[in-house]
Amino acid sequence: MTFPSAVVIGKFYPPHRGHKLLIDAALAQSRLVTVIVCGKPGESPAGPQRAAWVQEIHPGARVMLIDDRYDENDTAVWAANTIQWLGGPPQAVFTSEDYGERYAQALGAVHVMVDQARDRVPCRGRLIRADPFAHWDCLEPPVRGWYARRICVLGAESTGTTTLAQALATHYATLWVPEYGREVSVRKQQCGEVNWCSQEFVDIAAEQTRREEQAARQCNRLIIGDTNAQATRLWHRRYMGCEDAALDAEAAKARCDLYLLTGDEIPFIQDGLRDGEHLRHEMHQWFQTLLAGQSVPWLLLRGTHEERMRQAIDRIDELFVPRGNTSRTPRV
Repeated sequence: MTFPSAVVIGKFYPPHRGHKLLIDAALAQSRLVTVIVCGKPGESPAGPQRAAWVQEIHPGARVMLIDDRYDENDTAVWAANTIQWLGGPPQAVFTSEDYGERYAQALGAVHVMVDQARDRVPCRGRLIRADPFAHWDCLEPPVRGWYARRICVLGAESTGTTTLAQALATHYATLWVPEYGREVSVRKQQCGEVNWCSQEFVDIAAEQTRREEQAARQCNRLIIGDTNAQATRLWHRRYMGCEDAALDAEAAKARCDLYLLTGDEIPFIQDGLRDGEHLRHEMHQWFQTLLAGQSVPWLLLRGTHEERMRQAIDRIDELFVPRGNTSRTPRV
């Protein structure tokens, strides 16, 4: 049977694969599906974010965000409001909850129950909110990207940032994001370009953040970045000799949960691209000043690669991996 219109209503707090099963069932059996997302102030993730995720996951549905200020037990009020929001009653109501039958009757609609026992998709929003990482498989990519913890390795030239970022990603069986600015530098060198302009740094920062967000959707709970947009501000200072408001605004969009600063006590290795050995210690001090002036936790790493790995892993485990977790599944 195909219904002319159907409604799915809930908090979607956050959207998970149980919700996806429900909405997909409605889409498969209805010509028009409206998903009503109920949001209240103070919720995290917030209602508008959840509605955007539902729309991205289900582009074939019409998604509507409403202010969840009504008594959840007043079926008549919810039914009357639903008719007002939709511009008329739906022909079907799809739910996985006990309230569904009463709600559908008040609307004069058919009730379709989908996986009430959660046998097909055992996901529950309250459990996900309490420990998203423990229920990672319940989350769709855009939701994973929001919950993923971001670790940024940064430092002056030839201080081992790339080697460390790759090794940490291997250790935690996750993804790492290479330094986009280096790609641009290689291209400029191959073309014989030696001068920079501020807009290039703005573009680098924006692309670095875009790649981080893309990788966060596919990562295993943690994402390791080899630099980020905040560090691009220092490279702009290095090459342009000044600050830039547009770059600062772009860098402010960067998300990070832990910074790892690589020390400059190791030997400088020339790879054919680096040109700042004489400024390396000064830039290292710039990084320390940058990190000291912001609120995200950070750690200075020194010693051999193995010593730095141990320092980094200990700090990451302290912040994100529950004690007694032998699977090394990070926490939020």
